[in-house]
Amino acid sequence: MQELSCNLNDCFLCRHCMPEWREVIALKKTTLPIKKGKPVFREGEKVAGIFFLYSGYVKVHKEWIGQKDLILRFAAPGDILGHRGLGGIDHYPVTATALEDCQVCHISNDFLESSLKANPNLTYRLMYFYAAELQRTEQRMRDMVHMEVKGRIAGALLEITKLSLTVTRQDIASYAGTTYETVFKFLTELTKGKVISASGKNIRIIDPARLKKYIMK
Repeated sequence: MQELSCNLNDCFLCRHCMPEWREVIALKKTTLPIKKGKPVFREGEKVAGIFFLYSGYVKVHKEWIGQKDLILRFAAPGDILGHRGLGGIDHYPVTATALEDCQVCHISNDFLESSLKANPNLTYRLMYFYAAELQRTEQRMRDMVHMEVKGRIAGALLEITKLSLTVTRQDIASYAGTTYETVFKFLTELTKGKVISASGKNIRIIDPARLKKYIMK
């Protein structure tokens, strides 16, 4: 892969380190291009460090029932990838795949440890990130168990459109924990009811209040 340059300002690591540490980051990090549809890393690969998303969007997913994928989250510029491989785990438990052409900054676990020791604010921010992601994961698991499928799809649509993402119907299904056919039928129902408009992969929410009612049921 061709190494790219980065401005040492925008990614999670650079934003939360003290300014003088950025010179060290410039020597230790690698900024890489990831083409749309290509993995940043794959589930089961040996952990090679941690990644900070510099530009583009990425889906984080893992193998699920019947060789299908369950999308755990969508990562946006400034987010962290590969942190599930930290803490003594030898192999990544998830896959991260580019939804569009992306740039990521990569550092080794050893350098991350040095950065955390030298930058208390980075340590605090990373701890906060872990806590927030744990809360989101717990909420998603509760939704999977207790929320009806239409509510899960509605929630997925609201989150995806808020991020200005364009994803496939299959990705919507994988994020909502359901099937492509169920998503297709519900989107058709929402389109006929003028809750959304859909053209190809592009979905626009016309009536967010009515869409949110499905989540509250």
